[in-house]
Amino acid sequence: MKPQSDRLMMAFPWLTLTRTSPSPPQTSEESVRLDTASLADKDAQKKRENGVTEDSPMRLRMEKFIKEQQQIIVKELEKVDGKKFRKDEWNRPNGGGGITCVLQDGNVFEKAGVGVSVVYGSLPKPAIQKMHADHKTLDPSVESLDFFAAGLSMVLHPKNPMAPTVHLNYRYFETANPDGTSQAWWFGGGSDLTPSYLFDEDAIHFHRTLKEACDSHDKTYYPRFKKWCDKYFYNKHRGECRGIGGIFFDDLDESERDRENTFAFIQDCLKSFLPSYLPIIEKRKDMPFTEKEKEWQQIRRGKYVEFNLVHDRGTAFGLNTPGSRVESILMSLPLTASWKYMHEPEPKSREQRLVDVLKDPKEWV
Repeated sequence: MKPQSDRLMMAFPWLTLTRTSPSPPQTSEESVRLDTASLADKDAQKKRENGVTEDSPMRLRMEKFIKEQQQIIVKELEKVDGKKFRKDEWNRPNGGGGITCVLQDGNVFEKAGVGVSVVYGSLPKPAIQKMHADHKTLDPSVESLDFFAAGLSMVLHPKNPMAPTVHLNYRYFETANPDGTSQAWWFGGGSDLTPSYLFDEDAIHFHRTLKEACDSHDKTYYPRFKKWCDKYFYNKHRGECRGIGGIFFDDLDESERDRENTFAFIQDCLKSFLPSYLPIIEKRKDMPFTEKEKEWQQIRRGKYVEFNLVHDRGTAFGLNTPGSRVESILMSLPLTASWKYMHEPEPKSREQRLVDVLKDPKEWV
């Protein structure tokens, strides 16, 4: 069984996948029959003929949305930093592809990555049976199902230790019937903040912005997804959270609400990123700092690396899959980090207060 793209593994780590085999050459008669085309071919034809509209399949609308948001976010981050992102576009032989934008050694960001991935493939029966436990609309008796997956992922590591690292990921997954119509679907994602120095006003602003996006759709979302975030981004071996959280959720499907309303929720969450983070980075990027404070940032970066390499499902899945592209999987890691043996912050210091909050997450709003 050949591995899927490692970019899919990062966004959808719980999948066991097979690569779709290239379609055999078609006869002239077959070429005009829509039912012989792959899901990727059908979608490509839809985009050529009609573009992407409100009547298009959700998978095409999600792809269009995250690509638009990627452009907006990259443009705004370039304004903050003053340097340009490197943009790499890639295509998959059997449909899909992506755009990876990376800024390294910038004026503000030590390393920043904003990536979109779009993947078409086929789920084998064991994967379908495994997913059926959480998604009852999947038929566990079929031998395979075409699937579509799309997501936007981002990690920003600022140079200034007073400015926080931020992570974001929003994604959509769908299985399709033979005629290309949707069978099962779900959304997932979230955004979280990881400071080296804790400014309460920053934490409150970040969480309040996310809460407002959640509350406009369901007032139970923010407390539920905030708790989920604290639980997932947790360094078990350190007994502390990776950062001060945000929101995180997975498998939002028809059991929660209809697809249109869920998509609207995802759109508002993703659009809330710039308002949640830009005021913070603008306020902190030029603050003075000492060598000792920079050293603390490097130590906290080490904890960030530990989570990504030890506990993050996407990283583990990718690194253990033959043929995966390691550089893409590890793009989320900072350029620099450090580990000091038996290092402990001074009692009652700003550094110690951060650790106290990481060990006992606060309700910021």
